[in-house]
Amino acid sequence: MYPAIHDEGITLRQAALIASIAGLVMGFTAPFAEFVVFANLFDSGKIAEAAQTIIGNQGFSLAGIFAYLLNFICDVLIAWALYILLIPVNRSVSLLTAWFRLIYTVIGLISLFKLATAFRLLTIPTYLAVVGSEQLNAQVQLLVRSFRYEWSLGLVLFGIHLCLLGYLVYKSKYIPRILGVLLAIAGVGYMIYYLNPYLYPHVGVGYIAITFAGELIFMLWLLFRGFRGWPSREPAALPL
Repeated sequence: MYPAIHDEGITLRQAALIASIAGLVMGFTAPFAEFVVFANLFDSGKIAEAAQTIIGNQGFSLAGIFAYLLNFICDVLIAWALYILLIPVNRSVSLLTAWFRLIYTVIGLISLFKLATAFRLLTIPTYLAVVGSEQLNAQVQLLVRSFRYEWSLGLVLFGIHLCLLGYLVYKSKYIPRILGVLLAIAGVGYMIYYLNPYLYPHVGVGYIAITFAGELIFMLWLLFRGFRGWPSREPAALPL
């Protein structure tokens, strides 16, 4: 039986579209922020060289920060949409799943403030005159590294979110079970990959990143199902 609607009039089709479109937006904002802006500006070579690069590309740097911000906003939308989508499976676990993604998002936003602070320190000329270039570079380096480490640790919670999401998808009667398996594998992959610097820093785990594709496949399926429409069946009773 395919549950058709959730209370308050939000349909599964609408929830699927919201989640998939937000995921599609993230498919552009996350790579741009991470691999174009951060890798080439904030994390490029020595901190003194990176500082000069950021100062010379302020608009580009700011675009990357806003891309990260949009990415986290999409995370909130996806957490809400997936909660609605999976309430018919198990309301309590669906809520827990959403909370793990929201907590990860809060950690990401807090870490992003540090990246924004680093940008502001470098683009305020009077601050350089007061503290000097060496102290300024040291503060910027600390802020940039804190952004990276804190967000990476938050992605461990995102991995737990994916494992719970995989469980709900697997138990549902209206989403292919294979997607639940792929999501759970992706969740384990995230945890292994992002715990690497803390628990086993000398072990190469780069190949684990291939498991992340499970999340993308799930979002593409939601996009397809959202535009195609859900099978017309009577609504299922929502569990307490």
